[in-house]
Amino acid sequence: MPPPPLLARAVHKRYADTTALDGLDLEIASGTIHALLGPNGAGKSTAVNVFSTLTRHDRGEVLVAGHDVRRQAARVRAEIGLVGQATALDPMLHGRENLVMFGRLHGLANSAARDRAAELLEGFGLADAADRKVSTYSGGMQRRLDIAAALIRRPGLLFLDEPTTGLDPRGRLDVWAAIRRVVEQGTTVLLTTQYLDEADQLADRITVLGAGRVIAEGTAGELKDGLGGDRVIVTVPDATAFARMVDLLDGEPDPDRRQVTVAAGPAGGTHTLMTVVRSLDAAGIRVDDLVLRRPTLDEVFLHLTAPTTGVSR
Repeated sequence: MPPPPLLARAVHKRYADTTALDGLDLEIASGTIHALLGPNGAGKSTAVNVFSTLTRHDRGEVLVAGHDVRRQAARVRAEIGLVGQATALDPMLHGRENLVMFGRLHGLANSAARDRAAELLEGFGLADAADRKVSTYSGGMQRRLDIAAALIRRPGLLFLDEPTTGLDPRGRLDVWAAIRRVVEQGTTVLLTTQYLDEADQLADRITVLGAGRVIAEGTAGELKDGLGGDRVIVTVPDATAFARMVDLLDGEPDPDRRQVTVAAGPAGGTHTLMTVVRSLDAAGIRVDDLVLRRPTLDEVFLHLTAPTTGVSR
């Protein structure tokens, strides 16, 4: 069995008196999108810098495709692509010229670099803009070209450090489509992001960092279930109806909103919703609103990171 694209064990990194990584453990499965979440200062960017050989960690082990990032840095760099928070493009060059330049810098012959550039421009929906200056591209187009440049050598593992920061909704959707395309073509992706919906939409698995260590890990569904599962929220029009509803339903009352929140039972949220509706109807209680809600990833994130202490980069 081949080694995982990334395996990190007990990784530590300090900057003077600041602990950036405090025993970080992480393993990424091949052919997946793995999201790394955490508040500012949780250690996300430091982790990516360590994994991509840009920063040396103090203790612990990091293997990329079985290669040690400290002892075999050149082998690791041959396996990875990196898209940082700032684009690496030359805005005065055309899109095609940028990709050819990256290909040549990575050792491709001119003809091979041009062929690869054409392939990537077509694959990322940029062929029509290939011979325009990058300075005329939208933010989303520039980000897609930046990702294409990181794929010039077909890396097995691609690091994306907050790739959609500052983009408008259309640009973000275009970049999301580009990331999915990358994985479809066989590259594994480690994505750091502060956008919870981004991780929810893209990631096969999510790791939440706090103060340089893992505080939770799982699929988006598993993390949401850990917060308590589905809930049925009922709102009624007046205090009288609220008092009757509190007596009727086994849930958490909120007098200010005239709401009762009922946790879903073992049979699931839909079954609980139907049971609540039947009970209210039989009692003749009129409702203003009734909704089945699942915890959002935002709620999970706030719950997990609220008690985090310590400072890291």
